[in-house]
Amino acid sequence: MDKHRKILHIDMDAFFASVEQRDNPELKGKPIAVGGSKERGVVAAASYEARKFGVYSAMPSITAARKCPDLIFVRPRFEAYKQVSEQIRSIFLEYTDLVEPLSLDEAFLDVTTNKKGILSATLIAKEIRKRIVETTQLTASAGISINKFLAKSASDIHKPDGITLIPPENAILFLEQLNISKFFGIGKVTSAKMISLGIKNGLDLKKWKENDLYKHFGKSGKHYYHIVRGIDNRPVNPDRIRKSIGAENTFDKDLTDIKEIDEQLVNVAEILHKRMSKSDTTGRTLTLKIKYTDFKQITRSKTVNYDIKYMTDIITLKDEIIENINFEAVKIRLLGISISNLNHTQKSNKNDIQLTLDF
Repeated sequence: MDKHRKILHIDMDAFFASVEQRDNPELKGKPIAVGGSKERGVVAAASYEARKFGVYSAMPSITAARKCPDLIFVRPRFEAYKQVSEQIRSIFLEYTDLVEPLSLDEAFLDVTTNKKGILSATLIAKEIRKRIVETTQLTASAGISINKFLAKSASDIHKPDGITLIPPENAILFLEQLNISKFFGIGKVTSAKMISLGIKNGLDLKKWKENDLYKHFGKSGKHYYHIVRGIDNRPVNPDRIRKSIGAENTFDKDLTDIKEIDEQLVNVAEILHKRMSKSDTTGRTLTLKIKYTDFKQITRSKTVNYDIKYMTDIITLKDEIIENINFEAVKIRLLGISISNLNHTQKSNKNDIQLTLDF
């Protein structure tokens, strides 16, 4: 296990919703959903007041409205979110050039060595969180540990406005006790499959051999084998270039009706558009992914000579693609849409030095 690095994961709390509540005092303390409407669409973000009713991002708006009758829907203002994100990013860069943004509201930081010569990663995280409040009037949660997986897991523990340290000596015990559904990168479907195999927590996962995990989960199985042992050597990469952004949904009940298929594709498109906006990325190739009930899978793509940026762009291209797909007498268990040939605006920084310091 790598005990030499100090990795932070900083994650803004209910970012889109918090910006809206900050900028509109009438929304403070009220359940709000950014994106969608009571009739259609998908929730892009939910305030903590709304989350108490079971409203979460990527939920169909009609479901959210049913769970919380007093829910207030707010149109997203991505330019405002980007502006705040730039303020947060500038704070990060005061401490280290090794900043890897995951989206507008979260990033990994390698502070093993840092510009201010602070020996404690915990003190750095506290300073950054304080600076964020002073600069933006918004709160952030932080996770601190020896690798990216552990730092990401830690940041979720005391949300909102919390800070969690997983020191090297506690890493293995933490992973063994972690509920399998809380493992970053293990979604609902994989989590359910693991539980059916008797894997309920990290300790259960650790009992499995690497080859057996590979048989059941493919390449991801090898990843699971290593992370549950605290092995995650991925660097914090400020030059990381993402190749695609996608969204997909696996259905409990197979889809057979073309109208229902199209409605679900629109829902997936809403989630994709949210992720594109959140990461401030556009692209020129749209790909539709369909997996049938027999697990056979097809993909169909369309490339254009303009940046796919707006929801209308996604819907138009989606319609053009499905015109050439025969949906008769088929049963569909998964639908996905992705954007590739991305237009990146990331900055390059090359400065990767590591030392062993106190947490």
